[in-house]
Amino acid sequence: MSEIDRLLAIMARLRDPERGCEWDRAQDFASIAPYTIEEAYEVHDAIERADMADLCGELGDLLFQVVFHARMAEEAGHFSFDDVARAISDKMEARHPHIFGTEGGTMDGARWEDLKAAERVSGGADSAMDGVALALPALMRSEKLQKRAARAGFDWPDIVGPSDKLVEELGELAEASEDERLMEAGDVLFVAVNIVRKYGVDAEQALRASNAKFEKRFRAMEALAAQHGDDFSTLPLDEQEALWQRVKASEI
Repeated sequence: MSEIDRLLAIMARLRDPERGCEWDRAQDFASIAPYTIEEAYEVHDAIERADMADLCGELGDLLFQVVFHARMAEEAGHFSFDDVARAISDKMEARHPHIFGTEGGTMDGARWEDLKAAERVSGGADSAMDGVALALPALMRSEKLQKRAARAGFDWPDIVGPSDKLVEELGELAEASEDERLMEAGDVLFVAVNIVRKYGVDAEQALRASNAKFEKRFRAMEALAAQHGDDFSTLPLDEQEALWQRVKASEI
């Protein structure tokens, strides 16, 4: 028995109506979806930490999520794990005609997007916005929506447009009523994504990097304060700022 067959058999046993696990039998697509997302993030975390042993385990956890969803679908008569594997194999072959077909040439971003766009049209899509998953992280989804719009020609020709728009949106946020602030704040973030996209920067990765930098500096400030017997949170703002500048200077 191959390892994938063993995993499929384990999943079938867990979902067995009579001999299975109570918790696994009680799950459905909606209840499992958050775990699927969580496991994908844990894979990403292992990659960022360059922990290959952990990555192996996390990839297994993510694979189990695929098996879980496929098993539930098979029980309901929708599709099986083999159908899932066949679908992705067919898709990858279709998206690489220069490898598996006779078209030749090389693959680049534009060609890849053209192939995906053709898939969406053949699948019945009637808008350039179709197929951008609602469950994506907000920054990532914002960038994907903007890229789709840009491919349709709806985009500023240079950085000046979104930069001016950011100033406008900040002004609207400052003047917004309490009921309007959520939407106006979203508009500010949406334009900020547009700006960094114009510089060729991935907004999600950029913010993750800034989050990591801020967290590292904040922990360093806390450590400096502790060295002098101080609780960072009780220090006046000017002393906290002085520690911030010390930490920044130490990075140079």
